[in-house]
Amino acid sequence: MATTRLIAHHITKGSTAGRTMKGRFDYGQNPLKTNDGDLVLSYECDAKTAYREFALAKAEYHAITGRKQKKNEDVLCYQIRQSFLPGEIDAEGALKIGYELAMRWTKGKHAFFVASHIDRPHPHIHIYYNSTTLDCTRKFRNFNGSVWALRRLSDRICIENRLSYIAHPKLKSKGKYRHYGEWLGANRKPGFKERLKTHIDACLANIPQSFETFLQAMQKAGWEMKRGRGGAISFRTEGQERFTRLCASTLGKGYGEDEIRAAIEGCATGFGNVPPRRKMSLVIDIQERLKAGKGPGYERWAKVFNLKQMAVAVQYLQENNLFSYKDLEAKTFEITERFHTATDKLKQTEAAMKRNAALKKAIVDYAKTRPVFEEYKAKKYSRKYFMEHEAELAVYRAAQASMRELLGGAKLPKMDALKAEWRRLAAKKKSGYAEYRAMQKEMREAVTVKANIDCLLGRTGKEKNKEMAR
Repeated sequence: MATTRLIAHHITKGSTAGRTMKGRFDYGQNPLKTNDGDLVLSYECDAKTAYREFALAKAEYHAITGRKQKKNEDVLCYQIRQSFLPGEIDAEGALKIGYELAMRWTKGKHAFFVASHIDRPHPHIHIYYNSTTLDCTRKFRNFNGSVWALRRLSDRICIENRLSYIAHPKLKSKGKYRHYGEWLGANRKPGFKERLKTHIDACLANIPQSFETFLQAMQKAGWEMKRGRGGAISFRTEGQERFTRLCASTLGKGYGEDEIRAAIEGCATGFGNVPPRRKMSLVIDIQERLKAGKGPGYERWAKVFNLKQMAVAVQYLQENNLFSYKDLEAKTFEITERFHTATDKLKQTEAAMKRNAALKKAIVDYAKTRPVFEEYKAKKYSRKYFMEHEAELAVYRAAQASMRELLGGAKLPKMDALKAEWRRLAAKKKSGYAEYRAMQKEMREAVTVKANIDCLLGRTGKEKNKEMAR
């Protein structure tokens, strides 16, 4: 049963056509996978220099036809992967069938080479063929439905060689496709990252005395450790080629070095796949929604939603050690007051920045239009001069009035001092906004939890309206 796949290779971002093809071809001709190159066949090219020959053919195509595609749209070469059932055919037989498939697919008009790999239990071959024809006058057209045409040709060759094939492949539109891991189900072996996370959890469960003790326990469990640039720690186990770095971006939240150190020192609330707290929301008044026309399905969903929100509220109370309603009220009042204080500070800073900007604009306008006013004054307030420079004189008077209003009789500061003040206020505003957002989030959580607890205790109606009025 042979399966096929057709892949078009473009230039890799940040690379060249030659380097891109060489990287692809080196993978196909890997000596460890092709029995030191014995399982490689070529047509009208040398497999070892195929990337240069393909590039030369493209240069000749451009010279002959004058056609040149955009760099990111040009197809360098095509690759065909053909896989067979384990035990149905050997690597040499797969190589011969792959060569026949390539010859009949390209009709002998494109240079190609075929490599048969033995690194997997199932025999499979890789075909790389040039997108440019041998006479350098045309290119392979990846037509609509080429994948199905390739599959039919592969099935025909398999039938001719008495090999199995998929008679009725299921279309994506005819059923749910599953990815490889889901298809394997319980037979799927855990990956190296999953195994590493499992051993980290096991070592932390033994409560190591220090981070060094934790590393020693990992090494005893069969994990090789190394320290890279900047002291980064990586692990590798038997059968693994590359090291896996100990960081949250690689293994997930809770598995970074700092988080593991915190867990060992007792500073963390937990480690591993600990689910984060669910987003807080107000509970739903189900009866009001049912009166508005919602149905039984919505009622069931709303009940589950309200239960989850109550669980989040209880978690919040436990995390903040709020064991009485008075404590919750005091906490909510305190957070709200701090939020309003942070808001007032931010507004004062923004008002100061607005005044600073207005004063700088007035000073600039005043300096630009003062010579016009001095000339107007020297001409003894000539009506003709006024008519010619009415706009400039209006700007001058507006700037003068603005400076008097903003300064309030104080001395006019220098422009450098105003710019320095602006930088100081901008930095203050930036830090103030960070505090404002943190306080806003904290206040919303506290107010939402209190509202949900009020709903649970039945503190609604008149009592709730009095609170809202206050």
